[in-house]
Amino acid sequence: MKVIKTIPEMRAWTQAVKARGETVGFVPTMGFLHEGHLSLIRQAKKRAQRVVVSIYVNPTQFGPNEDFEKYPRDFERDEQLCKAEGVDAVFYPDDNEMYSSLHKTYVITEDLSQVLCGRSRPTHFRGVTTVVAKLFNIVQPDFAVFGQKDAQQAIIIKRMAEDLNFPVEIVVAPIIREKDGLAMSSRNKYLSPRQRKEATVLYRSLKMAEQEYSNGNHDIEDIKKKMRQLIEAESSGKIDYIEAVDAETLGPPRPGERPILIALAVYFEPARLIDNIILQKG
Repeated sequence: MKVIKTIPEMRAWTQAVKARGETVGFVPTMGFLHEGHLSLIRQAKKRAQRVVVSIYVNPTQFGPNEDFEKYPRDFERDEQLCKAEGVDAVFYPDDNEMYSSLHKTYVITEDLSQVLCGRSRPTHFRGVTTVVAKLFNIVQPDFAVFGQKDAQQAIIIKRMAEDLNFPVEIVVAPIIREKDGLAMSSRNKYLSPRQRKEATVLYRSLKMAEQEYSNGNHDIEDIKKKMRQLIEAESSGKIDYIEAVDAETLGPPRPGERPILIALAVYFEPARLIDNIILQKG
């Protein structure tokens, strides 16, 4: 496995691989890898002959007073995990490589970045789409794998890739959960033992919503109210949002007609946890 730290070297690696007629799969990460990330790598390996993982904690997607400085980092551990999964190359740039002192250009997906997490993190998705656009231009993959846990991010990246004509297929892989249902996240390490136990209510509230919907309750406001009551009754978490949107467009939901994304974000200080589930039409 090759560790690559510069843009020219990364581009040269991809060009050499493609010159041999091999396909390139890509998994962008901020490191501190867990089983969720590894599942994305395995998805990529099933589809491509060569797999690149980027490890870069992107400063432009963190807002003021967020956890950029504290975000967990352990490159040596990540490197070993990538080796064990058969990754071919790790792109590991620093800030100077990714953003020059003259950097002024950002990529924005209008509307999609203003809802759900975008309301409480107004500059977050600008940073995400900018760095992913840069990574697509640098790595030049045939496809990239993202996780369903970051559902809004995946929808936004799909829109960006289509709107800007990136020749990159976007693959969305299922959420990987702990045995008790908590969605795997690098930020779970912030949780105290009590918070970790309480946080399981997030998935239970989503499963309750799914059950309500499958039983014929298409009153989305009623479902959201029941979710809120459950989370508030069984945890000390502070709800940022519980929302229902169209699972493809992030627009208003159409119960019974189109799949609905139920998404939530809850603070268990200092962690902000997100999770979601898709309610199928019918």
